[in-house]
Amino acid sequence: MIKKRWNYPVTVNKNDPSGTFNHIVNSILLSRGYETVAEHEAFLNPRFSDMIDPMQLKGIGKAVDRIVRARNSGEKITVYGDYDVDGITSTALLVSFLARIGCNVSYFIPNRFDDGYGLNSDSILSCISLGARLIISVDCGITSRDEALFCMEHGAELIIVDHHAPNGSIPDCCAVLNPIQPDCHYPFKGLAGVGVTFNLVVALRTVLRNQGLFDSSEEPDLRDWLDLLALGTIADIVPLVGQNRIYVHHGLRQFSNSRRPGIIALKQIAGIKGEIRCGQVGFRLAPRLNAAGRMESAVPGVELLLNEDLHQCIQIAEELDSANLERQQVERCILEQAIQMIETSGIYPDCRSIVLASEQWHQGVVGIVASRIVERYYRPTILIAMDSAGNGKGSARSIPGFHLLDSLKPCSMFLNRFGGHRYAAGININLEQLENFRNCFELQAKQLLSHEDCIPILNMDAEVFPTDVTMELAEALEMMEPFGAGNPEPTLLMRGLTVLEKRIVAEKHIRLRLQNKNITFSAIAFGMAEYAIDGKIDIAFFPEINKWNNSRTLQLKIKDIRPAEYA
Repeated sequence: MIKKRWNYPVTVNKNDPSGTFNHIVNSILLSRGYETVAEHEAFLNPRFSDMIDPMQLKGIGKAVDRIVRARNSGEKITVYGDYDVDGITSTALLVSFLARIGCNVSYFIPNRFDDGYGLNSDSILSCISLGARLIISVDCGITSRDEALFCMEHGAELIIVDHHAPNGSIPDCCAVLNPIQPDCHYPFKGLAGVGVTFNLVVALRTVLRNQGLFDSSEEPDLRDWLDLLALGTIADIVPLVGQNRIYVHHGLRQFSNSRRPGIIALKQIAGIKGEIRCGQVGFRLAPRLNAAGRMESAVPGVELLLNEDLHQCIQIAEELDSANLERQQVERCILEQAIQMIETSGIYPDCRSIVLASEQWHQGVVGIVASRIVERYYRPTILIAMDSAGNGKGSARSIPGFHLLDSLKPCSMFLNRFGGHRYAAGININLEQLENFRNCFELQAKQLLSHEDCIPILNMDAEVFPTDVTMELAEALEMMEPFGAGNPEPTLLMRGLTVLEKRIVAEKHIRLRLQNKNITFSAIAFGMAEYAIDGKIDIAFFPEINKWNNSRTLQLKIKDIRPAEYA
């Protein structure tokens, strides 16, 4: 485990602006930019009624009008998705809602290996040949200018529903919904693809209600789709603030009590019961849904979420679980090979970036492994799966201070294609350009990253004293959930603890009993078995409530340990 630099917190502000919140929670909220009583209240108690009006999305009026016309005339609509969890949930959400309101709707999910990412002309032609007159892309399409023209030339209209960054001009089509496109006044720019899709659904329902459609039929309850909204939003690692916080807060409640057979089956196969939390969705459910798209086809993932038969859903979930086990095995193999390549090459720790390639690597898994390499070595990393003809498809992951997309642009002469954003990107490269690209990319990294930049920072949210660390504090911190990108789980600092007892658990974790000022704490340090932990220590931790056999106990989840600074 790589050592971290501890970034100390400011002194806890005990002046609670509302007079009602725990002073440590109050201090954390203040440090994260929530300054007023109203902002604290809105953050800790997200209300669905505070959702931004979807009609502020540029193009949504045209999109809704065109979908309503297609519904009324019986035209076939094809929803064109993507093969990751955001794309899968976007597809399932829109298809199921359109079917609920009486549309003639089908879907298409590209194959990662045969079709590649996003819209392509062959797939569009296939959709048109099967009768589609309106194609709605979800979680993709914002850069598909040629494909938009292809649709028009072949007699189909296209609506693009996306959240990725535009690259050049916006495609010319019926309507484009994307909060980060130019001149879009929707104030929250951090939606996942499924979030943009949900806004379309909300606007559709409103217009159809105003037209009297539901006077003689049951109006769709938006809560029926909140489980899919939460699943896709969490899986896409978008900031869990603003609109996303509202979506996930309420979506997790719906997730816990979901009647959707596919969600029931997915939870059952993952062994999850009761109240669902963000981490369970991100680390246990989403990877199973994602596995099929990484290893072969994402269609089973969509089928799982659309199927109404629980028995069939359990069968699909079992197939996804098997695909996930295969993915994990492939991932472990690639990770071991990548680590060996780094350790034997002698490039680390002097390098500022890591670029590796192999013909033995699986294209659908290299992105996950690149993230693991970043966690281990804290360098911008690109792993490339080469084929026998010397064509490579790579996935890149980065660290703070190094904008991947901007740093790939000066190296573009060595690439066939590339795209992405600050922390994740994809490239296409030929083998003969690999060494030139590696040198160019390393030069960019050396210009932007110092040695200190390549040491991860552990930011502390507050320094606390033993008397602060109580069950009441843990309960107050729970109000800050869901945690994730943009709203990380708080990290607290406590100094000068004495190690009373320690024991290794499952070969790599440590259970501890710690004491300070005659107060004893139970603690768990995951993955820290190699740490030398004796005497007095300082800890970076999160106080959590350990629930077991109907009992609740306070446990410190340790994130880092060091010898006490002031012994």
